[in-house]
Amino acid sequence: MNVYDTANRLAKEIQESEEYKEYKKVKSEVMSNLDLKKKIEEFEQLRYEVQLMQYTGEKKDEEKTKKLEEMYMLLVQDEKIKKFFDLEIKFNVMIADVNKIIAEAIRDVI
Repeated sequence: MNVYDTANRLAKEIQESEEYKEYKKVKSEVMSNLDLKKKIEEFEQLRYEVQLMQYTGEKKDEEKTKKLEEMYMLLVQDEKIKKFFDLEIKFNVMIADVNKIIAEAIRDVI
């Protein structure tokens, strides 16, 4: 068994999964709408800033955190954006699970 062949099969199976197909389809639809795309990008930028502050140990910026929550609540009122976020989470959970399985298999050497 060649590990690279197995990795390529896994990549192909991921691309054939419902999680991937649905997420890709909805992401394409959402991102083709410039207004929705802009709103999501602004949200993602703010989310990145808040997460970066957490990872670097900076003091929590309550104002940014509150704005992030408010933005999310407004965005998910749009059914397309809500579906996009839901599918994004579902896809990311699948990828995290795969990564966890691989990490567990090699934990004795890392």
